[in-house]
Amino acid sequence: DVQMPVLDGYGATAQIRAWENEEQRPPISIIALTANAFPEDRARCLEAGMDDYLTKPVDRETLTITLQKWLPAAEEREVLPEIPTTEQEQGEHE
Repeated sequence: DVQMPVLDGYGATAQIRAWENEEQRPPISIIALTANAFPEDRARCLEAGMDDYLTKPVDRETLTITLQKWLPAAEEREVLPEIPTTEQEQGEHE
């Protein structure tokens, strides 16, 4: 959210991009979410290092399209180890 208290979206983006550079990490996707709907607002978000821009209220179709554009496909995602559920843990200890 561009207008968060304490650290707004512009500052958060600057800190994330600085960390990525320092740690030599690939950039993550940052999508602005704001009630500011003027072209200059979009330009400011993109200039701040955000990848895309959505205005509130966001409709489901626009959100889905935008997320599909920026999120990695299932085959590209890092596979994380499965966290056992309580039932799985119980079965292992019996």
